[in-house]
Amino acid sequence: MATIVRPHGGTRGHGAGSVSAPLYQLKAEFFKTLGHPVRIRVLELLSEREHAVSEMLPVVGVEPAHLSQQLAVLRRANLVITRREGSAVYYSLTSPQVAELLKVARSILSGVLAGQAELLADLQAASSEGEPQA
Repeated sequence: MATIVRPHGGTRGHGAGSVSAPLYQLKAEFFKTLGHPVRIRVLELLSEREHAVSEMLPVVGVEPAHLSQQLAVLRRANLVITRREGSAVYYSLTSPQVAELLKVARSILSGVLAGQAELLADLQAASSEGEPQA
C-alpha cells in the first residue's frame, strides 16, 4: 500500500487509519469546546436567534464573568461572532450547521434515553414478577 506524506505532517493511505492524526486532534478539540453545559446552553439560545449578553444572563443563570469566559471560548473556536450596538454586545452563530449539530445531538440523546427508559421498565417488570405477592 502506498502512503502519501502530506506537507502538514499527516499521511494518506488506504484502509484503517487513513485519516491523519491532526484531523482527529482537531475534531477532539472541537468536541471539547462543546463539552461544557453553559456553552451548550448558549449555542442553543443562539440557534434560535442573535442574543445580547444581557439577554442571555438570566436564561443561562450564571455570573456575568462566567458567561463572558464561556463566550470567549466559543469566540476562540470560531463558533460565534459578535457585533456591538451602543454598549450592548450581540452574539450569533458563525454557521447554521452548529444548530444542526445540536439538533442531531438532541436526537441521539433522545434515542439513548428512550432505550434506557425501556430497559428500566423491563427491569422493574421482571423485579415485580419475581417478588412474592402479599
